[in-house]
Amino acid sequence: MDKTVFDYLPDGTAVEQYTLKNGYLSCEILTYGGILKSLAVPDINGNMTDIVLGFDSIETYSKQDGYIGALIGRYANRIGAGRFELNGKIYELYNNDGNNHLHGGAAGFDKQIWQVEKATDNMLVLTLFSPDGQEGYPANLSVRVTYTLGTDALTIDYYAKSDADTICNLTNHAYFNLSGHDNGTAEDNFIQINADFYTPTDKESITTGEIAAVDNTPMDLRKPLRIGDYADKDFLQLKLAGGYDHNWCINGENGTLRFAASAKSEDTGIVMKTYTTQPGIQFYSGNYIQDFPKGKGGAEYKKRSGFCFETQCYPDSPNHSNFPSAVLKAGEVYSHSTVYEFCVEK
Repeated sequence: MDKTVFDYLPDGTAVEQYTLKNGYLSCEILTYGGILKSLAVPDINGNMTDIVLGFDSIETYSKQDGYIGALIGRYANRIGAGRFELNGKIYELYNNDGNNHLHGGAAGFDKQIWQVEKATDNMLVLTLFSPDGQEGYPANLSVRVTYTLGTDALTIDYYAKSDADTICNLTNHAYFNLSGHDNGTAEDNFIQINADFYTPTDKESITTGEIAAVDNTPMDLRKPLRIGDYADKDFLQLKLAGGYDHNWCINGENGTLRFAASAKSEDTGIVMKTYTTQPGIQFYSGNYIQDFPKGKGGAEYKKRSGFCFETQCYPDSPNHSNFPSAVLKAGEVYSHSTVYEFCVEK
């Protein structure tokens, strides 16, 4: 494990960078936002390839609004109209996405300094305390996220407890490009999602409450499809979102670690398989990557330079009784895991 000072916030607070290594894999994680800054894996020829988008300074991270690489909370994804009811009381959240609440609000977990509880050569444990009322959420929430780098996988374990009933939905917002973060586009990556159903959205990207079958639509990703061949299909859901930006209902039992999705680049041969205990996964094809500062090493990030696999509870779950519950009861434990496993194929 290598620890350095990555940069400083305007108030002088140091942002630390931790480098984890295990076998051929390595990654860099920042205490600011718990950001996964880099993830290097070998390609088909053994060349190390950094497959996540990122930046070289805190200033550039703060300029972009894509949540690149960050830990997201208290509630990943959107909550319609920025409000929900819990135990008979209406809670009003900060609306930072038009009329809606997105990824925890104006100062979500992505914009906070996480504390380091433990650091080893291949593990980093980060903690964060979110006080009652932060961004409108009820209860004091204690969060712990563990990054563990195996010889062929990166595992992210999420843990949280609260002193009163609240809602909780944590994820990581890494943008992947298995052809390399500086390749220019991820449209040549092939995507597969283990889901028979997805949750359609309205024009503001808020789930309608419907759980729709993927059959005979471009939302059927049960077999690998190239992102660039399908993201702009003449299909209302894709038109509304400018491409893929939807939640899929992962097949299998919620709470069990199971295969959720995979991606592959034919350029590098890198394959990433995603497993999770969460009920859903948001596949975002990077439709609105625009006007971003230059990335690591001067890389240009443009539309669809990267895609996201955000494992999660369904978006706007607190407002849809037919969705899996995101309620965390006082004293109960929120515990979920996501594994990104890597190999190469010709």
